[in-house]
Amino acid sequence: MNTLQVKQRFGIIGQSDALDRAIETCIRVAPTDLSVLITGESGVGKEIMPQIIHQLSARKHNNYIAVNCGAIPEGTIDSELFGHEKGSFTGAQGARKGYFEEANGGTIFLDEVAELPIQTQVRLLRVLETGEYIKVGSSKVLKTDVRIVAATNVDIPKAIEKGNFREDLYYRLNTVPVRIPALRERKLDIHLLFRKFASDFAEKYRMPSIKLDNEAIKLLISHHWPGNIRQLKNITEQISVIEANREINADVLRKYLPEGSSTKLPMLASSTKESLSEREILYKLLFELKKDMNDMKKVIFEILQNNGNLEFSKENEDLAQRVLHDVISTDDISPISPADNNIDTNSFNRIQVDPFTDMNAEVVEESLSLEDKEIELIKKALEKHKGRRKNAARELGISERTLYRKIKEYDL
Repeated sequence: MNTLQVKQRFGIIGQSDALDRAIETCIRVAPTDLSVLITGESGVGKEIMPQIIHQLSARKHNNYIAVNCGAIPEGTIDSELFGHEKGSFTGAQGARKGYFEEANGGTIFLDEVAELPIQTQVRLLRVLETGEYIKVGSSKVLKTDVRIVAATNVDIPKAIEKGNFREDLYYRLNTVPVRIPALRERKLDIHLLFRKFASDFAEKYRMPSIKLDNEAIKLLISHHWPGNIRQLKNITEQISVIEANREINADVLRKYLPEGSSTKLPMLASSTKESLSEREILYKLLFELKKDMNDMKKVIFEILQNNGNLEFSKENEDLAQRVLHDVISTDDISPISPADNNIDTNSFNRIQVDPFTDMNAEVVEESLSLEDKEIELIKKALEKHKGRRKNAARELGISERTLYRKIKEYDL
């Protein structure tokens, strides 16, 4: 069976090369008993690939069981997968077969496999290596002949580094890797999928199918689609049901597309390749502020020891140059260098915090409130563009509708 026939049989829509490669890999590996690990973002359609593998294998007449590992509580996952004996735990009123026993001779699909507890991962590794397992509450070793296909949207190598996933299990599962591309990587397929979903919903709800104009198609294709095919299908259904006009333009479509992270101001960017969380960024800023305060204390302490003389020790000379450059206003005075000796104590009224006359003065710290920063950025953008909301919104990287809401929210 070739790729086109598989697409027709399983209702797969798309012309992406990456998608075709994933399907071809599944076709080739299906006749074997090799374990397969399917990776890809949430909503890309990973659940179709195990069905292809099972239906094209010699196991197709036996059971196919799909298990969502993330949906089963940690306390019962072992019982669900491997079964249990009567009385093995509270509530175990009878013996129960697990999925590995039920799927004997067939295929078991472990979706969200990265959510398995470490102890369960050990049991799963034994099944992969020897085909053996033990029911909960039993000491009898049982055998199973099961083809395992797993899927995850988690970066497992990173999970291994954090100690959340066993490296030996990863290599066992990842005998044949299959990656499903994200929807944004399949630009030519986005409109095809939209039309298919629109046709399906028109038939389901017995109404004319919706259509997009050229501008709406461009907007649809350029959208990031973090929820992938699942999100596209959901939005298509919303538009099909809600909109009376079946010709959809870009303005109408835009109302249904989430604005995403661009609505959250201010946007803090990390200089590292790995993005930092908001809390980590704030901690980083606070530590830098603390370091600057400690540097200033060192310089002021040495000035006090020298009775106002700006002659510093070799250790603190570079530090003093930087601190004095930061704290002394350069708008209305000439700069001071450490070379200036025997400066009168009154000269330090040019320093923003006078160490001689107000050592206990309260230091007013800059606000670190995200809301305050957001208001400040909005005000600056509006001032820069002389109140033109459209231009200000473009400058801030948000929609005009979001800016209008923020203006009302903060009473600007």
